[in-house]
Amino acid sequence: MNTNNKLKIFNDPIYGFISIPNTLIFDLIAHKYFQRLRRISQMGLSYLVYPGAHHTRFHHALGCLHLMQNAVRILRFKGVEISDKEENGLYIAILLHDIGHGPFSHAMEHSIVENISHEAISLKFMEALNTEFDGKLETAISMFKGQYSRKFFGQLISGQLDIDRSDYLKRDSFYTGVSEGNINSERLISMMNVVSDELVIEEKGIYSVEKFLMARRLMYWQVYLHKTSLVAEQMIMRVLKRAKELTLMNIKLDASTALSFFMNNPCSYTNFDSNSLNQFSLLDDYDIMSALKSWQFHDDFVLSRLSQMILNRTLLKIKFKNNSIAESKIDDLKQQIMLNYKLSSKEANYFVFDGTVSNLAYDQKQGGLKILYKNGKVKEVISTSDHLSLKVLSKTVTKHYICFPKDIL
Repeated sequence: MNTNNKLKIFNDPIYGFISIPNTLIFDLIAHKYFQRLRRISQMGLSYLVYPGAHHTRFHHALGCLHLMQNAVRILRFKGVEISDKEENGLYIAILLHDIGHGPFSHAMEHSIVENISHEAISLKFMEALNTEFDGKLETAISMFKGQYSRKFFGQLISGQLDIDRSDYLKRDSFYTGVSEGNINSERLISMMNVVSDELVIEEKGIYSVEKFLMARRLMYWQVYLHKTSLVAEQMIMRVLKRAKELTLMNIKLDASTALSFFMNNPCSYTNFDSNSLNQFSLLDDYDIMSALKSWQFHDDFVLSRLSQMILNRTLLKIKFKNNSIAESKIDDLKQQIMLNYKLSSKEANYFVFDGTVSNLAYDQKQGGLKILYKNGKVKEVISTSDHLSLKVLSKTVTKHYICFPKDIL
């Protein structure tokens, strides 16, 4: 007789005890695809700035599951009909929404895997699990893709005030110690309702919404787009690109089987097959860090120097500018690098580069946020707020940056 208790609880530092609602959710959490998230950092290399930021995608996914259970309970209490099938679909979709993330956040998406987002890989994982679990993920997949007939389910999973953001802002604030991001997720969820199949926030929750949007703006500038986190991510993307470039030149590099697969094979959305998915499921942060520890001693200067810089936190200098960087400035820095390090122009591009980052706290194009008044009227949040100028938060702020070695200052 199977005596394995599948209705376990997790003790979370943010919410306390998180319960597993049924045995299917337990089996998905216990699956090797999901267990891999224990080895994927939630915030990439942000621990180089905030030493406590070592939490994982596994933590985040369980937090989202907990908040979604709260949302279902609140909405049902307010008379919103949610069937058991729809409830389970919501739980599965939010639990697996980040399962396609590669090592160190978005680094894989922009280096050795091309033109395929983590959302697309998440969907491929969900489809594979759906086959394995005899079609029990069909509703969740429909919701995840935004194709389910009832719109508000998709908004709970991915929207302006979704469960994903409600957890990661609070969780990342906790682990980084950046108090500006500490939103009241439970309060926001308790103010949710549904009108004409759309998710709305009741009038008395408007100030919580404003706090949420302001927290998102501040967390992006202080944490997610912090200059040190940004340059570290750019460097790890470039070291992976260099590794793939050398591998395609038949230069042998030490790497795990999974990492070697992606360095030796072109991978994009069109050819990301079941074998690619299986190899991706074996890939995590440890593969990359192990490779960096080996590559720091390689004969190739670019590969070894970038690996050493990441491991020892002797990162490139990064400067933010309000306007675009002059080409002449970039060329001058590259010339110095080529002279100092005896590099080619192509190799110098790994050490001197520019780019842009953008911050948009509130995107009206995604459908906006609606406020439900006591008289039954529904209005867009920007037209109702009198506490903060949300119009400012709905404008994209773009900053330009340039990166280069500190020793050529």
